Amino acid sequence: MLATLAALLALAAATPHAAPPAPPGLPGPVVLTPAAADTIRRGIEKDREQTREWLKTSPTSYLAAIRRVDFGDKTALTVGRAADNDVRIDDPEVEPHHLRVTVVGDSFQVQVTAAMAVVTFKLKDVETRAATVAPGSIGLGRFTLRLSHQRFPAIIVFDPKSPRFAEYKGIEYFPVDLAWRYVLPLTPNPNPDTTVIVSTRGNPRRAVRVGWFEFRVGATPCKLEADRLLEPGVGENDLAVFFRDATTGKTSYPVGRYLDPMAIAGGRYVLDFNLAYNPACAYSEHYNCPIPPRENRLAVAVRAGEKDPHYLEHAEAR
Repeated sequence: MLATLAALLALAAATPHAAPPAPPGLPGPVVLTPAAADTIRRGIEKDREQTREWLKTSPTSYLAAIRRVDFGDKTALTVGRAADNDVRIDDPEVEPHHLRVTVVGDSFQVQVTAAMAVVTFKLKDVETRAATVAPGSIGLGRFTLRLSHQRFPAIIVFDPKSPRFAEYKGIEYFPVDLAWRYVLPLTPNPNPDTTVIVSTRGNPRRAVRVGWFEFRVGATPCKLEADRLLEPGVGENDLAVFFRDATTGKTSYPVGRYLDPMAIAGGRYVLDFNLAYNPACAYSEHYNCPIPPRENRLAVAVRAGEKDPHYLEHAEAR
């Protein structure tokens, strides 16, 4: 795992793309009134506490993920208690041959294969025996099955009784510092091109390079590429910034961190690095996470947002 992930990080670092040069007079952090700063700070702290509670108790917490099965070359996977299933869930709540899940374009067809009429699965709290669904989740007894697409379909099994909940040790963050909050225009890519973003499972994930955010940290000019993943469930206006900085592999997660630009009036976006978060693969090996491109390696140390959680051995070893 270590050698593979190290190779993927090297690949992501070795595939640069041209970006227009940064103009002079780059914007610095947004200036806030004391009242606005206090409101934002309290909102961030509240969100952090909710995230800690979610990780600690939620039936779909990263710590609840117990298994991942990729479709690979198959178009369908079987789910059930019997040993011959593709996704085996050895629990009396699950029938020996309970479900068949088939990939159909950007969606999934879910069909109960057990003959008994009382055997169902749960879709949005409604018991049913067959449905065509977008990428998302269905219920099977106490378990949740996430039907993940990303152009590399997989089923991820969540168990509210996962033994990994016993490993919970909180989430560490840098102290809230609103000197890391920016309001910025997006410099559009004049030729929005399709790029490939390497992922932690080795899958090349396609994205549109939408544009760049340009700003300064102190006197240091910085530029971050904004991408939109070309995957089912990602909206036309859903931008993502995958980045690394001088804290990466030290006080922050070795793969890098993510930031979701928030659109506001006037075609501008809020980039608040206090909201920078770790990918799911920082907590569980059952996820497929984008690796930040070479262009998004900042020379400055972004001491804001989520720190390295040290939940997985590979995160501590690099």
